[in-house]
Amino acid sequence: SGKLTKYGILVRMVCESDSGYISNFKIYSAEEDTLIHTMETVLTPHINLWHHVYMDNYYNSVRASEHFLKLKTRTCGTIRVNRGLPADLRVVKLFKGEMSFRRKKDILLQVWKSKKDIRMISTIHSAQFGGTNKVDRKTKQKIMKPVCILDYNKKMKGVDRADQYLSYFSVLRKAKK
Repeated sequence: SGKLTKYGILVRMVCESDSGYISNFKIYSAEEDTLIHTMETVLTPHINLWHHVYMDNYYNSVRASEHFLKLKTRTCGTIRVNRGLPADLRVVKLFKGEMSFRRKKDILLQVWKSKKDIRMISTIHSAQFGGTNKVDRKTKQKIMKPVCILDYNKKMKGVDRADQYLSYFSVLRKAKK
Protein backbone atom coordinates (compact mmCIF):
# COMPACT_ATOMS: atom_id res chain seq x y z
CA SER A 1 0.00 0.00 0.00
CA GLY A 2 1.21 3.50 -0.72
CA LYS A 3 0.49 6.26 1.75
CA LEU A 4 0.42 9.92 0.85
CA THR A 5 -0.11 10.97 4.46
CA LYS A 6 0.58 14.65 3.94
CA TYR A 7 -2.65 14.82 1.92
CA GLY A 8 -4.60 12.07 3.75
CA ILE A 9 -4.61 9.77 0.72
CA LEU A 10 -4.27 6.01 1.15
CA VAL A 11 -3.83 3.84 -1.93
CA ARG A 12 -4.33 0.06 -1.86
CA MET A 13 -2.19 -1.58 -4.55
CA VAL A 14 -1.70 -5.01 -6.04
CA CYS A 15 1.88 -5.34 -7.30
CA GLU A 16 3.58 -8.07 -9.30
CA SER A 17 6.14 -9.60 -6.94
CA ASP A 18 9.14 -9.79 -9.28
CA SER A 19 8.92 -6.58 -11.29
CA GLY A 20 7.06 -4.31 -8.89
CA TYR A 21 4.56 -3.30 -11.58
CA ILE A 22 1.22 -2.19 -10.17
CA SER A 23 -1.56 -4.34 -11.62
CA ASN A 24 -4.49 -2.76 -9.79
CA PHE A 25 -5.13 -0.08 -7.18
CA LYS A 26 -7.90 1.69 -5.31
CA ILE A 27 -7.83 5.02 -3.54
CA TYR A 28 -9.27 4.39 -0.10
CA SER A 29 -11.08 6.62 2.36
CA ALA A 30 -12.34 5.56 5.79
CA GLU A 31 -15.94 6.22 4.81
CA GLU A 32 -15.97 3.33 2.37
CA ASP A 33 -16.26 -0.46 2.74
CA THR A 34 -14.66 -2.82 5.20
CA LEU A 35 -10.99 -3.65 4.77
CA ILE A 36 -11.76 -7.18 3.52
CA HIS A 37 -14.19 -5.86 0.90
CA THR A 38 -11.65 -3.26 -0.25
CA MET A 39 -9.01 -5.99 -0.57
CA GLU A 40 -11.43 -8.16 -2.54
CA THR A 41 -12.19 -5.25 -4.88
CA VAL A 42 -8.51 -4.66 -5.62
CA LEU A 43 -7.85 -8.40 -6.05
CA THR A 44 -10.94 -9.05 -8.24
CA PRO A 45 -8.99 -9.82 -11.46
CA HIS A 46 -6.92 -12.40 -9.55
CA ILE A 47 -9.66 -14.12 -7.49
CA ASN A 48 -10.71 -17.77 -8.05
CA LEU A 49 -7.40 -18.63 -9.74
CA TRP A 50 -5.52 -19.98 -6.69
CA HIS A 51 -3.04 -17.09 -6.91
CA HIS A 52 -0.74 -16.47 -3.94
CA VAL A 53 -1.05 -13.01 -2.38
CA TYR A 54 1.56 -11.67 0.07
CA MET A 55 0.45 -8.88 2.43
CA ASP A 56 1.78 -7.01 5.44
CA ASN A 57 0.21 -7.07 8.90
CA TYR A 58 -2.20 -4.22 8.16
CA TYR A 59 -4.25 -6.49 5.87
CA ASN A 60 -3.83 -9.94 7.40
CA SER A 61 -6.19 -11.64 9.82
CA VAL A 62 -7.53 -15.14 10.33
CA ARG A 63 -10.93 -13.92 9.10
CA ALA A 64 -9.42 -12.47 5.90
CA SER A 65 -7.50 -15.70 5.21
CA GLU A 66 -10.68 -17.75 5.65
CA HIS A 67 -12.54 -15.36 3.33
CA PHE A 68 -9.94 -15.55 0.57
CA LEU A 69 -9.69 -19.34 0.78
CA LYS A 70 -13.41 -19.43 -0.08
CA LEU A 71 -12.51 -17.27 -3.11
CA LYS A 72 -9.75 -19.72 -4.16
CA THR A 73 -6.95 -17.30 -3.28
CA ARG A 74 -4.07 -18.16 -0.95
CA THR A 75 -2.47 -15.57 1.33
CA CYS A 76 0.68 -15.13 3.38
CA GLY A 77 2.15 -12.38 5.52
CA THR A 78 2.87 -10.94 8.89
CA ILE A 79 -0.02 -10.70 11.34
CA ARG A 80 -0.78 -8.51 14.32
CA VAL A 81 -1.37 -10.12 17.72
CA ASN A 82 -5.03 -9.04 17.88
CA ARG A 83 -6.04 -10.36 14.45
CA GLY A 84 -7.08 -13.88 15.42
CA LEU A 85 -3.97 -15.46 16.94
CA PRO A 86 -4.76 -18.03 19.63
CA ALA A 87 -3.99 -16.85 23.17
CA ASP A 88 -0.99 -19.19 23.58
CA LEU A 89 0.72 -17.78 20.46
CA ARG A 90 0.15 -14.20 21.62
CA VAL A 91 2.31 -14.67 24.72
CA VAL A 92 4.65 -17.50 23.69
CA LYS A 93 8.22 -17.21 25.04
CA LEU A 94 10.86 -18.34 22.54
CA PHE A 95 14.64 -18.28 22.32
CA LYS A 96 16.35 -16.98 19.19
CA GLY A 97 15.79 -19.39 16.30
CA GLU A 98 12.86 -21.22 17.95
CA MET A 99 9.41 -21.44 16.41
CA SER A 100 5.90 -22.29 17.56
CA PHE A 101 2.88 -22.78 15.32
CA ARG A 102 -0.77 -23.75 15.21
CA ARG A 103 -2.76 -24.96 12.24
CA LYS A 104 -6.48 -24.57 11.62
CA LYS A 105 -7.24 -26.57 8.46
CA ASP A 106 -5.39 -24.67 5.69
CA ILE A 107 -4.40 -21.74 7.90
CA LEU A 108 -0.93 -21.76 9.48
CA LEU A 109 -0.24 -19.36 12.37
CA GLN A 110 3.43 -19.21 13.27
CA VAL A 111 5.70 -17.30 15.64
CA TRP A 112 9.47 -17.34 15.07
CA LYS A 113 12.04 -15.64 17.26
CA SER A 114 14.79 -13.67 15.56
CA LYS A 115 15.78 -10.44 17.31
CA LYS A 116 12.08 -10.13 18.15
CA ASP A 117 8.99 -12.29 17.67
CA ILE A 118 7.84 -12.49 14.05
CA ARG A 119 4.23 -13.58 13.65
CA MET A 120 3.08 -15.05 10.35
CA ILE A 121 -0.13 -16.32 8.82
CA SER A 122 -0.16 -18.43 5.68
CA THR A 123 -2.54 -20.54 3.64
CA ILE A 124 0.36 -21.42 1.31
CA HIS A 125 3.05 -22.92 3.54
CA SER A 126 3.74 -25.64 6.06
CA ALA A 127 5.75 -25.00 9.23
CA GLN A 128 9.04 -26.09 7.62
CA PHE A 129 12.40 -24.39 7.97
CA GLY A 130 14.54 -23.46 4.99
CA GLY A 131 18.16 -22.47 4.64
CA THR A 132 19.42 -19.01 3.89
CA ASN A 133 22.73 -18.12 2.29
CA LYS A 134 23.90 -16.60 5.56
CA VAL A 135 26.05 -18.15 8.29
CA ASP A 136 25.84 -17.35 12.01
CA ARG A 137 29.04 -15.58 13.04
CA LYS A 138 29.18 -17.22 16.46
CA THR A 139 28.18 -20.81 15.68
CA LYS A 140 29.35 -20.89 12.02
CA GLN A 141 26.15 -22.77 11.17
CA LYS A 142 23.84 -21.96 8.28
CA ILE A 143 20.98 -19.69 9.40
CA MET A 144 17.60 -21.38 9.10
CA LYS A 145 14.27 -19.55 8.89
CA PRO A 146 10.65 -20.66 8.41
CA VAL A 147 9.92 -21.06 4.69
CA CYS A 148 6.95 -18.67 4.89
CA ILE A 149 9.27 -15.89 6.11
CA LEU A 150 11.80 -16.60 3.34
CA ASP A 151 9.06 -16.46 0.69
CA TYR A 152 7.40 -13.40 2.27
CA ASN A 153 10.68 -11.46 2.23
CA LYS A 154 11.30 -12.42 -1.39
CA LYS A 155 7.79 -11.64 -2.65
CA MET A 156 7.32 -8.36 -0.76
CA LYS A 157 10.29 -6.89 -2.61
CA GLY A 158 7.86 -6.21 -5.48
CA VAL A 159 5.81 -3.90 -3.25
CA ASP A 160 8.98 -2.18 -2.04
CA ARG A 161 10.04 -1.72 -5.68
CA ALA A 162 6.63 -0.24 -6.58
CA ASP A 163 6.89 2.19 -3.64
CA GLN A 164 10.37 3.15 -4.84
CA TYR A 165 9.14 3.80 -8.40
CA LEU A 166 6.22 5.87 -7.09
CA SER A 167 8.57 8.01 -5.04
CA TYR A 168 10.49 8.92 -8.22
CA PHE A 169 7.36 10.01 -10.07
CA SER A 170 5.08 11.42 -7.39
CA VAL A 171 1.95 13.12 -8.72
CA LEU A 172 2.25 15.53 -5.82
CA ARG A 173 5.79 16.64 -6.65
CA LYS A 174 6.19 20.34 -7.39
CA ALA A 175 7.07 21.05 -10.98
CA LYS A 176 8.14 24.12 -12.88
CA LYS A 177 5.94 25.30 -15.72
